[in-house]
Amino acid sequence: MDELTQVRELRAGAPVPDRGRLAPGRTRLTEAARAGGRHQMLWRRREFVIVAVVAAVTAVAVTVTVLLGGTSPGRKVEPAGTPNVGVKGLSAAQLLERAADLVESEQDGVVPRADQWIYTLQMAEAPDPGTVKMLGRAAIEQRGWIRYDGSAMASEDIVLKGQKPELTITKMHLENGGEGDDRSPRELYRVLDALPAGAEQTLKYLREKNAIADGKGETQAESDYTEISVLLTADVMPSKGLASLYRALATLPGGKVADHLVKDAAGRRVIALTYPRDGTFKSGESMADQWLIDPQTYRIVGTRMLVGGKVAGGQSIAARAVVDKAGARG
Repeated sequence: MDELTQVRELRAGAPVPDRGRLAPGRTRLTEAARAGGRHQMLWRRREFVIVAVVAAVTAVAVTVTVLLGGTSPGRKVEPAGTPNVGVKGLSAAQLLERAADLVESEQDGVVPRADQWIYTLQMAEAPDPGTVKMLGRAAIEQRGWIRYDGSAMASEDIVLKGQKPELTITKMHLENGGEGDDRSPRELYRVLDALPAGAEQTLKYLREKNAIADGKGETQAESDYTEISVLLTADVMPSKGLASLYRALATLPGGKVADHLVKDAAGRRVIALTYPRDGTFKSGESMADQWLIDPQTYRIVGTRMLVGGKVAGGQSIAARAVVDKAGARG
């Protein structure tokens, strides 16, 4: 029996990997990994995809977070080119101030209607190079949709080589706490659109909202970073809201810009901005978030998790668009 046949049999009774099934598991994984206190999110980073990684008969699941795609609503994400951007010696604050000035000058597109969907194509960071070879490109390409009002989401089931993906639509109720601590793209947009322009005013606003309960023993800077990092994952982002987040993040310590452009999962050369996370794994290895920023638009196009300074997983957004129905790709 070959490995692909074993995988098909292994997945025969597996449920569709939707947002509702994935979120609790990732939460437990995050909590188990941290040595610090527990965060209860009142708005959450949302996951809609799981990537199957199979070697022999062993399967490893990797969840991927949905990020803002680096454009105004209604337009597709254009891949970054290969610009000659000098980042050597650039501090995190300098990068973020530059990015804030640029995105703030952009005009927002039309805000989606309640019944429209946000389509996202993501490329996962496969921890094992053999994954793509064995399962094909479908192992790292994941497509998902969410209605702007949070009343439904859709995804294409994981596929193997030669199989046609199947669209699955799941009804949701993300607004007004209908699904616990998750929030709709519309609710997040309203929060972001209300952010003040200045860094200190934004931090004060987020502290008053206290959307994420402070972890035990956390410093104020760590709590501020958690609040900001969750909002940076919004599906639709007003330009001035993103600029406010960048300026607030620029005041926090710990950020480090890689002295060279790195290649993301979509094959683009991007800026890597790293922030340490509170806590460590039981092995003693440190954790960090690495934000991947388009050097042309200065929008976030992906993220990675670093463990002990090495990439442990992540994703990059290859395309995003506002569409009229689930399954449409813009």
